[in-house]
Order: sequence, then C-alpha cells, then structure tokens
Amino acid sequence: MGLLSLAIWMPIAVGILLLAFGRDGRANLVRWTALIGSIASFVVTLPLYMRFELGTASMQFVEKFSWIQRFNVNYHVGVDGLSLWMVLLTAFITVIVVISAWQVITERVSQYMGAFLILSGFMIGVFSALDGILFYVFFEATLIPMYLIIGIWGGPNKIYAAFKFFLYTLLGSLLMLVALVYLYNKSGGSFDIATWHQLPLASGAQTFLFFAFFAAFAVKVPMWPVHTWLPDVHVEAPTGGSAVLAAIMLKLGAYGFLRFSMPIAPDASREWAWLMIALSLIAVIYVGLVALVQQDMKKLVAYSSVAHMGFVTLGFFIFNDLGVSGGVVQMIAHGFVSAAMFLGIGVLYDRVHSRQIADYGGVVNTMPKFAAFSLLFAMANCGLPGTAGFVGEWMVILGAVKANFWVGFGAATALIFGAAYTLWMYKRVYLGPVGNDHVKELKDINAREFLMLSLLAIAVLWMGLYPKPFTDVMDASVGNLLQHVAESKLPKLP
Repeated sequence: MGLLSLAIWMPIAVGILLLAFGRDGRANLVRWTALIGSIASFVVTLPLYMRFELGTASMQFVEKFSWIQRFNVNYHVGVDGLSLWMVLLTAFITVIVVISAWQVITERVSQYMGAFLILSGFMIGVFSALDGILFYVFFEATLIPMYLIIGIWGGPNKIYAAFKFFLYTLLGSLLMLVALVYLYNKSGGSFDIATWHQLPLASGAQTFLFFAFFAAFAVKVPMWPVHTWLPDVHVEAPTGGSAVLAAIMLKLGAYGFLRFSMPIAPDASREWAWLMIALSLIAVIYVGLVALVQQDMKKLVAYSSVAHMGFVTLGFFIFNDLGVSGGVVQMIAHGFVSAAMFLGIGVLYDRVHSRQIADYGGVVNTMPKFAAFSLLFAMANCGLPGTAGFVGEWMVILGAVKANFWVGFGAATALIFGAAYTLWMYKRVYLGPVGNDHVKELKDINAREFLMLSLLAIAVLWMGLYPKPFTDVMDASVGNLLQHVAESKLPKLP
C-alpha cells in the first residue's frame, strides 16, 4: 500500500476499530486508541510533503488499480500542489479534534471518535481522487459521519440541522453526478479526471457542466445565497463537528472548482467569472455585515466563515497567479483560524453552557491564558499581518486589484468588517470588569486545552510569518491550471 492510500485508509481502519468497542466500550482505552490512531495518520502524511517534488505540476504519489472494470472505474489517487496541503491539514485538524473531545464527550465515546477518524479518511480521499466516480463516492461519503456527528451529539435542534445539512449538500451533488456521467460518455468511456481536462467541449456543454458543478460545490463552500444551512448547522453541531466543518469540509467545495469547473469548462468559467466574482463579493461584504449583528458567538464565527470563503472563490475566478495562489493559501489559513475560533468558543461553552455574547464579560480577569490565545486567533480572523489570516487575503486583494481596481477595493472593505465583528465580540466577551457570577467562577484552561490551542497558535503564526513552504508547493500547479483555463476547449472548426 502506498503512502497516499495509507493516509486515506489508516484513519478509516482505526475508526472502524473504535466502533467495534461498542456503545459502552471502555472510554479511556477508546480515547487513547483514537489519539494514537490520529497521530499515526498525521505522521503518515508528513513524508508526502518531505518527498514532494517542487517545480512540477504533475501528480505525485500516484496509485492506480482497476475497481469496477466493466465501467472503467479505477481506484486512482495522487496529489499535486493544489491538494497536498489540504491532505496534511485534514490529518492535523483530526488530531486537534480528538484532543478537544477528551473530557467533553462522555456518552458514546467510541462512536464519536470513530466518526471523526472515518470522516478524516473520506476527506483525504476527496483531495486525492483522480477518478470521477472515486471522487464522487468520497465526496458523498463525508456526509454520513458528519450527519451522525450533528444528529447525535448536537444541540437542541440537532435533527433539524442535520437534516438541512444533508438535504442541501446531497441535492447539489446529484447534478454533479449527471455531469460526471455526461463526461464519461463524451470521453468514450473514461472517468479519468485528467482525460476530462483535455476533452474538447462545445459552448453549451461547458455551460451545462459549469452550472452542474456549481450546484454541488457552491452549496458546500457555501457561497451566497446557498449559505443559509451553515449557521444553523454550526450552532447545533458539537464543538469538534463545527471545527472540522469549517476547517475542512467547506474546502471540499472550493477544491472542486479547482479540480473540475475551471479545467474541464474553461470557456464557461471565463464567461461566468463575473457571476462568481459578484457572488463572492456579496459573501465578503453583505455576510460580513450580517455577522456584525449576531448575538451568538458560534453564529458570528459561522457567518465570518462564509465571508472568508468568499475570498477563496473570488481569488479563483480573477484568473491570475496571485488570486488563485491566494485562494488556496486562504483555504489552508482559514482551516487553522476557524478551527481555533470554534474550539475557543467550545472551551467557554463547556464551562458556562452558553454561547450568547451577553452572558459573558471580563473573561480576561478569570482566564488570562485563554484570553491571550483568543486574542491571537481573533487577530488572525481579522487578517492581522504576521498571522495566517493575512497572507491569503492580502494575495487575493492584490490579485483582484491587478484584475480590476473596484473588485479589489470591494474585497478590501471586508478586512474592515472582519475587524469590526471579531474585535467587537472579543471586547464584549473578554474585556472590562467581570460580567456575572458565572464568569467569576471560571477556571483557566487546563493542560489538555493549552496543548490544543498551542498547536493551533503555532500553525497560525508559522503560516503568517513564513508562508514560503505553502506557496512553493502550489506555484507550479497554479501556473499549470491558469495556462489550462486560458486555452479554449471549443472544438476547432474545419
């Protein structure tokens, strides 16, 4: 078994092992098994980075086996500069989520940990799949563990939120399946994504494919106006569910645009870029304003996620190297920062059992260490230079200004809104005198929480201060993608 297959199947195997412990399995043994399994799964992904060849856009660590021979479906996986960091990010966040749930989850511990490890394997599968059907299977399979995580360990309206999440994302994906079958027939019976990238397609066919993929990926990102499921789901999901949803699952949709929409339908992508840019700017500006009026911390960060993901899609569809690279960097940075924000809210919720901003005030007086971490993550969420949140947004704004000054200007206003809603929340929750007796009785973070937040803080600062390892990996792949999008695929007339 190759390294990439190991990265996909090891967490799935550990997850299934945890499920075998049963509902009332020994909780401590389950926790340690989950932790060792998630760390081992992360360690397996490190050689992918260390052995990754820079300067080439070709797929690396490729494995290919026949799967469903009759329909020419293959188990075909590999990574390039667009997907490598997403694989590492997924494995890293899974370790953090296992640590975060250590004392918090006391019921059905084996199922909870098992669901997250299986989900981790499925998501790495999505980022690695080079066969259309394999991609679709992994893409849809991620819904099942997340549906259970929300529906079993969520809040009071968990069933409603889980159902809304499943319905929105499944309906969007059905159109993608139609597109995959169309491409299979058009290519003479191949599900190979690289083959589809070379396929000449008429203008009408490209438009159909673009919007079929848009239906699947825009809901997942989620782009405005199909973003309404996200705040409901975040509010009801357990802390670990929110962290994984924001850090990784939203990126599956953004990644789909890079792997399918842009290279398979380049003419349609260029033709409809104005729509993508308009929807992205609405997400960045309007949803930022919506975040300003939220009273629930989780809802505020959920809306902030929609605004930050608007930067990602904006970067992709301005079609220059700064924009696309910035979009990919923003995907990774948002993974670190949003996970940190949601896990921080989880730390407070575990103590006070409230997410309402009004129920706090002066937390810095009783939890100084935690308030310091929260300030760092809040600053990263604002896009402060020196933190991960700055790098991607700055690259996208530079790329946007290069393409069109007013688009860049519109995107830059988001930094003001981001600072406004994040710092206003920080001020009301953490600063000033102690707000009430609940805050007065708070205990500062323990060693487990300190470890969890320290790992994320290191990631946020490392990426902010030294983004070179991230950008070096993606340069060749971004250049190749832009070259691909610039060339028309319309059939040549005789």
